[in-house]
Order: sequence, then structure tokens, then C-alpha cells
Amino acid sequence: MLTKFETKSARVKGLSFHPKRPWVLASLHNGVIQLWDYRMCTLIDKFDEHDGPVRGIDFHKQQPLFVSGGDDYKIKVWNYKLRRCLFTLLGHLDYIRTTFFHHEYPWILSASDDQTIRIWNWQSRTCVCVLTGHNHYVMCAQFHPSEDLVVSASLDQTVRVWDISGLRKKNLSPGAVETEVRGITGVDLFGASDAVVKHVLEGHDRGVNWAAFHPSMPLIVSGADDRQVKIWRMNESKAWELDTCRGHYNNVSCAVFHPRQELILSNSEDKSIRVWDMSKRTGVQTFRRDHDRFWVLGAHPNLNLFAAGHDSGMIVFKLERERPAYAVHGNMLYYVKDRFLRQLDFNSSKDTAVMQLRSGSKFPVFSMSYNPAENAVLLCTRATNLENSTYDLYSIPKESDSQNPDAPEGKRSSGLTAVWVARNRFAVLDRMHSLLIKNLKNEIVKKVQVPSCEEIFYAGTGSLLLRDADGVTLFDVQQKRSLATVKIAKVKYVVWSSDTSHVALLAKHAIMICNRKLDSLCNIHENIRVKSGAWDESGVFIYTTSNHIKYALTSGWHWRQPRPWMSAAAGSVWVRQHCCRDTTRLWKCATREPRTLTSSPSSTSSRVTWPSCAR
Repeated sequence: MLTKFETKSARVKGLSFHPKRPWVLASLHNGVIQLWDYRMCTLIDKFDEHDGPVRGIDFHKQQPLFVSGGDDYKIKVWNYKLRRCLFTLLGHLDYIRTTFFHHEYPWILSASDDQTIRIWNWQSRTCVCVLTGHNHYVMCAQFHPSEDLVVSASLDQTVRVWDISGLRKKNLSPGAVETEVRGITGVDLFGASDAVVKHVLEGHDRGVNWAAFHPSMPLIVSGADDRQVKIWRMNESKAWELDTCRGHYNNVSCAVFHPRQELILSNSEDKSIRVWDMSKRTGVQTFRRDHDRFWVLGAHPNLNLFAAGHDSGMIVFKLERERPAYAVHGNMLYYVKDRFLRQLDFNSSKDTAVMQLRSGSKFPVFSMSYNPAENAVLLCTRATNLENSTYDLYSIPKESDSQNPDAPEGKRSSGLTAVWVARNRFAVLDRMHSLLIKNLKNEIVKKVQVPSCEEIFYAGTGSLLLRDADGVTLFDVQQKRSLATVKIAKVKYVVWSSDTSHVALLAKHAIMICNRKLDSLCNIHENIRVKSGAWDESGVFIYTTSNHIKYALTSGWHWRQPRPWMSAAAGSVWVRQHCCRDTTRLWKCATREPRTLTSSPSSTSSRVTWPSCAR
């Protein structure tokens, strides 16, 4: 699990992602609703009008609205642009557990401890239907993503599927009978019901806390106090239990389908989040917290993002790394996608598959090292348990059918990272964190004693960069000695310029630019996450943060029409900050005195420091 954002607050009982903006709503047990920007890691707004815990929360898919439901028996519809509650819907007689907007119709669905489910028209601000049948608290109710169905979960140990097609026809067809004429029970003068129970799913031994539809298949997932996650299948005439996922050792609070993969996510009062394989019905990942019970899960409708609410806040996370392994040589980009090694020509934009990769690893390829002399690649796979990490050595076929590429036999061995150090030699950091030099047959040529390190990076022929917790060391493999060291914590990526005269070391919130001898030229600090970087052919280092594209230069910039305020001393470093949303631009330049320059006091400001060697 990759944690992208984390908050500290009162217990989080409800979560909702905005479909387009990087926002997440969190409804808290203390009555506050928080609106967070999970990309910027900032609190945008908070709404405090409920009296008591707020359990239900949901963004509207198109309008600047969200709906909330709380223990004060009230449903509130809010406009986040106006930053206020527009109106309150009254009718429930007990705590409201969930509230959801319909994806198409102007409806809100609410589930309550008064044992009813209600459908409201938020445009007319009236209740249009009451679904009765459960004989205990209704813990959850949700619309189907495309059909006229509702699924509900109750402490009466059942999951119910309701057909609401009659309600749609009566409310939204031309000449529809108004709700006030029929009454809010959903039964008209001739006894026809707007909503009828289609399936009653019985199988849980205790109260059911959550139920949800699959986004595209006729499946339902449910989680209950019997500590089980059940998968159900349905058709027009019946519904039945497919299988049960066992592993939680306390009440299951919430269970959802992964929007794009055959996975189920569930969380529980046992302080864990579990990921289940739908086809095998087995657990594939477990994430635990030390002291916090989990209460709710939310899945982003379009991105590989999830949120989980617990006793002391929430986390926004990904299940796996999405960044593809890649390597650039000349005008060619090699990258891994869907078990294929692909080649993209920058000049022609032609993208072709050059070979099929060996299967057998359940983890994606983490990094790649390309050898142009031998046309070979090293593909490193990083396991959850680092000691189980492996690498594969492939020779890329010279001619290949892009429609049906070859699948050459690769040589696989254990190792954390593998990097080319010569035309026919590569270095492997093994599970004991010692350095092995191997040949093209994957045979060990020699072992090299190196300083303690966690990771190795390419540093030109015969050299490596060794990363430890506090810094990076330039190491000569031939001479078996360290040449230079710089202090920068937890470097994630190393980016060399095309002539290897400069290198950028990227950490989570910092960038250090050095020369070939690893002399530090510039330190850049960012308050938000540094994502990636690349060198332009002119010696410009372009990098991205979570919401900006910026660049740094290692020499003075010479304009065709120079301006007096743009003159710079040799060896100075310039930083240009270009905000993506508004076209604010900020230039910073070093003079002959060491300086620390800080931009305007915004949450995205960066600080640039030049040491004495860059004067």
C-alpha cells in the first residue's frame, strides 16, 4: 500500500471522493465535515451544522453539491462553492447511516436506524418513496451504477435488492403523477408499488454493515459482524451466494469492489484493511494500524485511489505503484506495460511492443536498466518483502512482430536492484546488501565490498551511486573505493544529464543538483511532493511536483533580447516556478553571496539554497 495522504482528526465515519477534483470529504464523529485536497495535503474547508456524528457523505457527480446525514436525523444538502447548507430534509426518525446521490436522477438515497430507506428528490426537496421491509437498523443503502436497483444492508442479517423502476417511470416520465397525490409511501391508488423487494440475500450469521454493487458485473459484496465478506451473484429471477472471504477477526465495517481490477477491499474493527482476489477468493494483501479501528472505505470513481476512515483520521492510498519502469536512450523510450517491453520513438511517435516478458511474478516491474551496446535490459521487481525481490536479464530481439512479439527466455535471479556498469557487466545489490558483479550469462564475476547501502543507481561506466538513509556516495567499482559523498535523505530517483556532466538527486520533498564529481551545486526544497524530473538537451533540469512544472538551470540563461535583471554569474542556478492553474512566474537567481530565497508565502513555495561552491 502506498499512502498518499493522511489526516489526524476525530473518528471518520464517512468518505467521498470528488469525481474530477483532487478532493475528499470526510464526515466525523464529532459532527464536523472536512473537505481536503489530498494532492496538496491541505484542508480546504469545514462544515459544522450537524448536531452529533455525521455518518453519511457523498459528492454529486456534476453539480457543486454534497449531501450529508447524521445522528440528528437530518439530511443536509450543501453547496461547496457557496460554502453553506442549502436546505435540510426531515423525515427519518432515528440515526441516518448513509446518504448517496443518484448518478443520473435528482435523487438522494438515505438509510436509517428507523428501519427504513428513503428516496428524496433534492430539486423539489420532498421524499418520493419509503422502502420498508427490514426489521432492524439499515446500515447502508446504495444505488446501482447503471440499473434501477438499490442494495441495502441491515442488522437483521439480510441484504436486500430493491427494484425502483416503477419510481423512475412515475416520477420522471412525461405526465407523471406528482408525489403529493400518491403520498410518500410509494403506493398509488391502485396498489402498485414504486419500489419492490427483488431479492433477499440470507447467509450472514450476524448483522450486515455494508453492501455494494459491482460497477459492471451482476455481483454484490457485503461485510458483516460475523467477520465475513460475502460475494453474491444475481440475475433477473434470483440471487445466490458465490463465496465467502474469511480472515478478519472482528466486525467487518465496509467492503467495496475495486473499480477496475478483480479485487475486493474490506476493512474492519480488527484494525486492518484486506485486499481479496475475486477469482481465488483469497487474501492477497493486509495492511494494519496499531491502535485504530477502521470504519469506512471509499474508492475513487476514475483513479487508482482509495480512502479509509479510522478512529483518529483517514488515509488516502494506492494499492500498487503505477509509475512504469522505463529507460531512455537517444530518441528511444523503453518502458514496461501489460507484460510487454515497449519502444516509443520520440521522433515519429511510433509505439511498438518489442518483446513479451516472462510471467510468474505477481509484482509489477519496479525499475529498468538498458544496455545499448548489447541491446539488453535488466528488469527489477520489488516484492513486499524486499528479500524476495528479483531481476530478469533479457536480450531484446533485433527484429520482432509488434502484433505478436517474441517472448525470449530471460535469466532470473534474486536481488534488490540490478544496474549496468559496463558493456558486458552489471552490478546486483543482493538481499544481504552486498554488491555482486555479473556477466551477460548471469554468472558472478566478483564480489565487491561497499559501504552499507539500501539502493544502487547508475553513475556512468564503472561507477555507481550508493544510497543510504542519510546520503548518496559515488563509488568506483574498478578501484573499489568511494570518491565523494553528499548528504540528502532518502533519495528516490537519480536523473543524469545526457553527457553525464550533471545529476539530479530527487527525494520526497527535495532536489539536489550536483556535477559529475558529486559536488553540490544547488539544493531545492519543496513543501509538496517531488514527482519526477528530466534534463533538457540545453542543460535545463525540468521537474514536476504534485501540481507544478518547474525547472532549474545550472548556468546563466542567455536570451536573444537580454534584460538587465536577468544577468547571472557563471555557475549560478536559476529556478522558474510556473503555476499550472494561474500563470504566476517566479524567477530566482544566485549572486556572488550565498543566499536563501523563498517565494511568496503559499503552500507550494519552494526554497533554493546555494552553497559556497556555487558562488
